[in-house]
Amino acid sequence: MQIKRTLAFVDDVAIDAGQTVNPPLRKVAVVAIIDNPFAGKFEKDLSPLTKASEEIGRHISKMAIALLAPHKPESYGKGAVIGTNGEQEHGVAMLTTVFGNVMRDAAGGGKAWISSLTKRAAPGASIDIPFAHKDALYVRSHYDGITITLTDAPLPDEIALICAFANRGRPNHRVGGPKASEIKGVDGLT
Repeated sequence: MQIKRTLAFVDDVAIDAGQTVNPPLRKVAVVAIIDNPFAGKFEKDLSPLTKASEEIGRHISKMAIALLAPHKPESYGKGAVIGTNGEQEHGVAMLTTVFGNVMRDAAGGGKAWISSLTKRAAPGASIDIPFAHKDALYVRSHYDGITITLTDAPLPDEIALICAFANRGRPNHRVGGPKASEIKGVDGLT
């Protein structure tokens, strides 16, 4: 499967609630638009989508990490918007461990499960990609996300596949929980 288009989003936060954010929070997302080979028909075997997600994921993750520079990724998330002639399951098939492992590689490693969201929608849809710390899911400071709007995608027979990264947790975090500095990095949770 070939990427038809690539969209990129960058959100830099330098001041939040009147407080300087140091270092600034940078959130990025890169979207690959591809044709959905199973649009308009039921296909029991979705493994071709899972297989294709590896190379697509590698390409967009590399782009996203470049957009994050000079910062290093601390959190990540993934998502897919499936055009109206497809099924939500088509996007889920592309966001399996195969895609997740490519994102982990691009991030320089990661132990935590990668949060995700999929939905079917028409062009112009927004999607919230959830973030969590790449090494410990229970680090609350990194519960965040990036909202993107796909102004002219996906078309009914397309899939928009999304990877997203951030360089730090939310600005002004103060609701407790384990700190990033306390991560044990053993089980992906703490």
